[in-house]
Amino acid sequence: MSNPSDPFTVAVVQAAPVFLDREATVAKACELIREAGSKGARLVVFPESFIPTYPDWVWAIPAGEESLLGQLYAEFLAQSIDIPGHDTLRLGEAAREAGAWVALGVSERNGEASGASLYNTLLYLDDQGNVCGKHRKLVPTGGERLVWSQGDGSTLAVYDTPMGKIGGLICWENYMPLARYSLYAWGVRLYLAPTWDRGEAWLATLRHIAREGRVTVLSSGMLLRKTDLPDRLDLKQRFYASPGEWINRGDSAIVGPDGDFLAGPLRDREGILYAQVDPSQIGSKWMLDVAGHYARPDVFELTIHQEPRPLIARD
Repeated sequence: MSNPSDPFTVAVVQAAPVFLDREATVAKACELIREAGSKGARLVVFPESFIPTYPDWVWAIPAGEESLLGQLYAEFLAQSIDIPGHDTLRLGEAAREAGAWVALGVSERNGEASGASLYNTLLYLDDQGNVCGKHRKLVPTGGERLVWSQGDGSTLAVYDTPMGKIGGLICWENYMPLARYSLYAWGVRLYLAPTWDRGEAWLATLRHIAREGRVTVLSSGMLLRKTDLPDRLDLKQRFYASPGEWINRGDSAIVGPDGDFLAGPLRDREGILYAQVDPSQIGSKWMLDVAGHYARPDVFELTIHQEPRPLIARD
């Protein structure tokens, strides 16, 4: 296990994807990775489902609009990525050039089976450009179930890095106490929370997690404006007619182990948040260590099923 002693820089990207355009969004992500690396960031975090976009239409289009929902799903599937694949190679090359670890939200095709279902996935790349892991969201929230499948325990993990252990949960997975506890118990120090959520309640959640786990929390929120929706989809006119420019305003932030904002919240504009993490200030656990002296294994017991649950078994 790595226990760094010197301060290091981390970065959270707040940006809008090129809506339903995988090629262009991958290119934009690579540019942002290189930019963050040029500023000394050793870890770069992107929003939930940045590639090819977050499917906000699941909240806007009534379920009875089967033809339109089917059209959008087909395009979403076609623009999603395979892990590993050509797109992860491009992203990995950018990570290697930047000398940074990268955690990036993607929509992932189930290439191990039909190739026609999708997962909401957090992709991890190391600073040599290798895919070192992925986490598939355990429970898509509400309308997200129209497009994403459930992940399983095999992708719930933390990763040892020169900065200490990193791991994350996606958006409202962070309201799953046992999932959070799993990361704490595995020794996570840099806790990642890529999201579509925003607002005061979400920011309070980030501060709670930081204090609860005595961890540094990096939460990347996505920007999305009505102008980001292509006219060809006829979404703006039919389902986004209410006044206002913004569909999602961001609220990305980096929070220290005591619950204080180290950077952000960033709202209504694209940008990259940076913060210095001082390993000597990771948060005192002598009063509260939820995966240590506060755990009480004589009273509580948690079993995590990490076996993959494949649709088919191969000899």
